[in-house]
Amino acid sequence: MTTAMTTTLPTAVGDLHLLSDGAALTGCWFGEPGDLFDRIGVAAPRTVPDLGELSEAIRDYLDGDVTAIDGLPVQQAGSTFRQSCWQAMRDVPAGETISYAVLARRAGSPDAVRAAGGACARNVIALVVPCHRIVTSAGTLGGYAYGLDAKSWLLAHERGQETLGQGSAQEISA
Repeated sequence: MTTAMTTTLPTAVGDLHLLSDGAALTGCWFGEPGDLFDRIGVAAPRTVPDLGELSEAIRDYLDGDVTAIDGLPVQQAGSTFRQSCWQAMRDVPAGETISYAVLARRAGSPDAVRAAGGACARNVIALVVPCHRIVTSAGTLGGYAYGLDAKSWLLAHERGQETLGQGSAQEISA
C-alpha cells in the first residue's frame, strides 16, 4: 500500500498544496485542505519537504515555464465524462481559455454544458488540470473554487503578465 504524501509551495495567491500517491499527482489546491482529503479518500498523508519531479515541475511553472506541468502524471476518480473533461482541460494551452460549452463539446457531449461546469467544480488537481482556463461563453471568468483573484492571476501568469490584480476579469479572459 502506497502512503500518500503532501507538500506545500508558496505562490503569489497563497499556499499551493500538492498530494501524491508516489506515482502521480492526486491533489493540488490553494488554501487549506478542508475536506479535500476526505473527498479524495486520504486519511493521513505524510508531510514531506518535496515531491521530487512533481514539485520541481510546479516550481518551474511558477517561475515562468508555464508548459512545465503539461506532462505531469495525474490521477483522480471520476466518471468517464469527467475524465474526458479533465483531459480536454489539459489540452488547452497555457494562457488560453475556452468556454464551458466548448469544454463540453471537446469532452464529447456538446449538450452537457452544466456537467462540464460540474467537472471543473469537482477537479481536485487545480493548476495541473487547469480548470482556471475555462470561462463563460461571454468571456468572463465565471467561477473558481479558489477565488477569481487566483484565477485571474493564473491566466495573467501564463500570459507573462503576472502582476496580481492586473486588469479586469474581462480583460484577463479575453
